[in-house]
Amino acid sequence: MMFKAIEKTIIIGIGGGSGSGKTTLLRRLGEVFGNQEPAIFSMDNYYNPIDAQQKDSKGIVNFDLPSALNEEQLTKDLISLSKGNSIEVKEYYFNSNPNKNVLLTIQPSRIIIVEGLFLFHYAGVKQLLDYTIFVDVEQETQLDRRIYRDQETRGYSRSAIIYQWENHALPCYENYIYPYKNKADFIFRNDHRADEDFQELMKSIQLALSNIATP
Repeated sequence: MMFKAIEKTIIIGIGGGSGSGKTTLLRRLGEVFGNQEPAIFSMDNYYNPIDAQQKDSKGIVNFDLPSALNEEQLTKDLISLSKGNSIEVKEYYFNSNPNKNVLLTIQPSRIIIVEGLFLFHYAGVKQLLDYTIFVDVEQETQLDRRIYRDQETRGYSRSAIIYQWENHALPCYENYIYPYKNKADFIFRNDHRADEDFQELMKSIQLALSNIATP
């Protein structure tokens, strides 16, 4: 599907729970808009250092809180990018030394695609969004994906993953993510209906862009 050139900056936001498939959808949209070289903005790159993270009652770091990210810098950078400025941010890798992370330069574009857990919860970010997507999938599927990811790339035990899921991820979803589900412009069902929903999403985005792309 081809989209005509955008005449003003449009910001598309992708939100949803951990393991819902936000990053996968981000990549698919990036491919669709590839000829317009969209700016890809991942909120994961703004996690605070581990020594600045809050811990739960058992002394385990909780990364599933709004305070886990540098909301102020994140919002500031997104505003700057939306105004046509390039920004620099260190690419986040779990458990890596922040001083060794790769420094990314994100170039401005007429299309900016943002994804992250707290996309809707951060008021400063939410008010910048022109079109919003909530990625929805069954919690069992989210947990399966989280188990696979955290065992393969983070070296967590299954019991540790289940603990974090029950005590961190689920409360995060219930308090900071799910309440915004029905306020999104499009609910993307990332299950056996994903391909069908993607086609509908493209139609919805095209319609939205035709209404807001011209000043």
